[in-house]
Amino acid sequence: MQPVSAPKKADPAPSRWAYRFERLMLTPLFRLTLRVALPFAVTFGGATLWFADQDRRDDFNLMVYDLRSSVVQREEFMVKLMAVDGATDGVAEDIREVLPLDFPVSSFDLDLDRMRETIVGLDAVQSAQVRIRSGGVLQIDVVERVPVVVWRGRSELELIDREGVLVRPIGSRLDYPHLPVMAGAGADLHVEEAMTLISSLGPLMDRFRGLERIGERRWDVVLDRSQRIMLPETGAVRALERVIAMDRAVEMLDRDVVAVDMRLPQRPTLRITDGAVKELWRIRAIEVGDNK
Repeated sequence: MQPVSAPKKADPAPSRWAYRFERLMLTPLFRLTLRVALPFAVTFGGATLWFADQDRRDDFNLMVYDLRSSVVQREEFMVKLMAVDGATDGVAEDIREVLPLDFPVSSFDLDLDRMRETIVGLDAVQSAQVRIRSGGVLQIDVVERVPVVVWRGRSELELIDREGVLVRPIGSRLDYPHLPVMAGAGADLHVEEAMTLISSLGPLMDRFRGLERIGERRWDVVLDRSQRIMLPETGAVRALERVIAMDRAVEMLDRDVVAVDMRLPQRPTLRITDGAVKELWRIRAIEVGDNK
């Protein structure tokens, strides 16, 4: 009898291809390619092949449009009214003109930031807040510019706020009798200075008629009886206070004075009327005759 040989055991060593694959799996770049890049390439290629057909693209776009419409056109997302608070009737009307909305409209179709910028672009609006509140109401809260002076600078009268920004044109000075008047080119760039001068008028306030910017450099204070106080480029408030002090002392502005020239603060100059000049010469002539 021949001896029975024992069965051969399987070789535990991996095959050549299995060994190479295991070595590749130890490489981070290969693992990234196998787990991320390859699935992405397959998916992208399949989607590109599917969308290459025009009919499929049209069907997909129509499906997306129908899905979006079914969401944005829901009742809870519809805006039906506009409410404007904090604005006068004229400004509220201007806001509705610059925002020509056709209600009802979906809230998804409203660009609130752009609407706010459009509203703030109006001359009379200083700031605005735009939001959608419950009940489908487009709420607009407005802070208007507050006019502090009437400016006669261009071809028409305009209301100016403290920052020198145009609020709106007006038809007549009589529409705003409580506001002071200023005139002259460049006056709108110095509203704060003008308001400081007006607040310093004190006892002359009852006679005050307006301020005029001269040569875009300095101010003239215009009083009734066509009297003027010509102020310097710098130190205008101090010069005005000196004129008020002189008027209190000798009632200077109650006399036949046309202008008080303070452009040289060290040497104030009075300009008197023609009648006063003639009377002065007449008095001097009489004095000279008496001396003879």
